Amino acid sequence: MDSLGLIREFLHDRLGISPDTVVPDAPLDDLGVDSLMLLELMFEFEDRFGITLSKDLKSPKTVGEMATLMDQLRSEQS
Repeated sequence: MDSLGLIREFLHDRLGISPDTVVPDAPLDDLGVDSLMLLELMFEFEDRFGITLSKDLKSPKTVGEMATLMDQLRSEQS
């Protein structure tokens, strides 16, 4: 599964958000993703892809920033 797909699945399962509305330009705040939900999403990412995230990562503001961050981390760990 790609990073955007994981984000869409996570937000649909946790918040009931339609995957069609989870687009790269969508602000995470507007989708109801608060700091706790962002941490849950990052933990899900770690578990799903077997990656350990750095504690000093900059918090993404949009779905696209989150997907780009996830893709970058996956490529660095490969």
